Amino acid sequence: MGNRYVDFDRLFLEEIECLDGRKPRLLLHACCGPCSCHPLEELLPHFEVTILYSNSNIYPRVEFERREKELMTLLADLRRDWGCHVGLMLDDYDYEGYMAELRGYPQAKEGGARCQACYEKRLRRAFEVASENGFEYVTTTLTLSRFKPSQIINRIADKVALDFPDVKYLHSDFKKRGGIDKGKLIQRKYGLYQQLYCGCEFSYAGGLERAAKQGLKELYHPLDDPEGHPKND
Repeated sequence: MGNRYVDFDRLFLEEIECLDGRKPRLLLHACCGPCSCHPLEELLPHFEVTILYSNSNIYPRVEFERREKELMTLLADLRRDWGCHVGLMLDDYDYEGYMAELRGYPQAKEGGARCQACYEKRLRRAFEVASENGFEYVTTTLTLSRFKPSQIINRIADKVALDFPDVKYLHSDFKKRGGIDKGKLIQRKYGLYQQLYCGCEFSYAGGLERAAKQGLKELYHPLDDPEGHPKND
């Protein structure tokens, strides 16, 4: 695909059409509950979905555990309201082991080489788990965020996929077709928090600054204020 722009959302829709009603097993790497809302909405009609929560990049540990718990709560709510079962696989927290490589990029800008190495580590882990457990497809929620470049994430996944010929990578750009707004509707319905930083130690200071400006003691807030008006875009 080179460096030219690719409509990964179109590739997603074309792959769905090729399923012809079949529902194969798919492993979805998820970074948190809020970012899982719209991808699950897109995927569940077409796949038997299991989520992999493998995010040892998150700092500090309490934030890793908070996001894991929020994801588990969301899946329980969706099982009750949508009548669907989404499997969940949890990787242990290994922050120091995970960060050994990423600390080699101390001056890298947000979205640069360090972030791309982080994307690749988590995508590679998702492919490993998918291959070991007989999943036909793998994809990630990372393409939902407006702060994460879907072009780069999909190309990294294509590179990793070369090492796992038994697993198909499902291209995506979940932010397209109003994906962010659709996800926020689900977040509001279930009262999910909106975190103020991506999760890593390098973005932690920025999260603290944003929390201070909003008068918050925590690095996250409910998506809506008491009057129901969205706080953040």
